[in-house]
Amino acid sequence: MIWQYILRRLLAALPVLFGILLVTFALARLIPGDPCRAILGEKATQEVCDRFIEQHGLNRPIPVQFGIYLQEIARGDFGSSIRYGLPITRLLIERLPTTIELSLAALFVSILIGIPLGVLSAVKHNSWIDVLTMLWANIGVSMPVFWLGLILAYVFSLLLKDTPFWLPPSGRLSAGMISTPFYEVWGWSLPESGVLPGLARFLSNLYILNALLTRNWGLLKDAIQHLILPAMALGTIPMALIARMTRSSMLEVLGQDYVRTARAKGLPYRVVVLKHAFRNALLPVSTVIGLSLGSLLGGAVLTETIFGFSGVGRTLYDAITARDYGIVQAFTVVIAIFFVIINLLVDISYAYLDPRIRLD
Repeated sequence: MIWQYILRRLLAALPVLFGILLVTFALARLIPGDPCRAILGEKATQEVCDRFIEQHGLNRPIPVQFGIYLQEIARGDFGSSIRYGLPITRLLIERLPTTIELSLAALFVSILIGIPLGVLSAVKHNSWIDVLTMLWANIGVSMPVFWLGLILAYVFSLLLKDTPFWLPPSGRLSAGMISTPFYEVWGWSLPESGVLPGLARFLSNLYILNALLTRNWGLLKDAIQHLILPAMALGTIPMALIARMTRSSMLEVLGQDYVRTARAKGLPYRVVVLKHAFRNALLPVSTVIGLSLGSLLGGAVLTETIFGFSGVGRTLYDAITARDYGIVQAFTVVIAIFFVIINLLVDISYAYLDPRIRLD
C-alpha cells in the first residue's frame, strides 16, 4: 500500500514540476538585461554579443529553446553554465551539499530548541515561562537573518576570540584544512562520469558525512565549528515557528478527554505529557518542520553570503545577476523536487505518528 501511495504522489507531482519548469524558463528570460553584457561586460561589442548569443542558442525562438531544454532534462543533462563555462550538474554536485548541510544543521538546532520550549510553554501555560518563551518566539520570527548573522559573528568571533567560546566567522573549513573524499581514502578509482561516481562526489562534499566515513575527527570538529553560527542564524525563524506550533498543539491535546482520563487514573503528569499528549501533538509540528526544511533550502542566500558559503542560494543569486538562465532553471527545479520529496515524507510520517491515518 505504501509503495502505491508513493507512486501516486510522484505521478501527481509531474505536472507540478512541468509547471515549475515552464514558469521558471519564462521568468528567467523576462529578467531585464542582456546576458552577454552581464557576463562579458558593458564594453562588449555588438558583434561579440551576437556571436555569444548564437553560441549559447539564445537567438532561437523561445518555444524551440524550451523544447530543447526539456529534451536535455529528460536525459538528465542540465546543460552548461554561461558564466562559469562548466556543466551545471557539476556545479550542483559541488554546491548543493553545502546548502543541504547548512539547512539540516539549522533544522536540527530549530528542533532541538523549539520543541522543548514549546512543550515547556504549554505545560507552564500563562506562567512567566510561557510569556518569556512566546516573547522570544515573536522576536525570533521578526529578526532579520542578515542582522542576526552579523551580530553572532561579531560576538563569537571578535568579542570572545580569546575564550573557549570562540567560533569561526566564515567559510566551511579553516585555512589548510582539506576534506579528502572518502573514495580516495578508501582507494577507490572513479570514472569521470556516471550516476554512481556523481553520487560519490556529491556525498564527499557533505563534509560532516565525509569526515565520519573517513574517521577524520579533526575535520569533523572543524566542519561543525564552522556550521554553528550560520545554523543558529538560519534556524532562528523556524525555531520560533516550531516553538509556537508545538505550544499551540500541546495546549489543544492537553485539553482532550483521554488526557484527563490518564490523569484521573493516577499516571504521573510527566508520563501523561510525554507518552500520551506529545505524540499526538506532533502531527501539525511535523508539517511545520517539513515546510521549514524546504524554506531553508531555498532561502539560505543571505546566510551563505554573510558566512562565505558557496551554496545553492549564493550561486542562484549570482546566476540571476549574470542572467545565467541554465543555473537559474536547474537550481530552481532541484529545490522544487526537494519540496515534493519533503511533503511526501511528511505525509508518510502522519501514518506513523497517528495509526488511525491510513495512506489509502
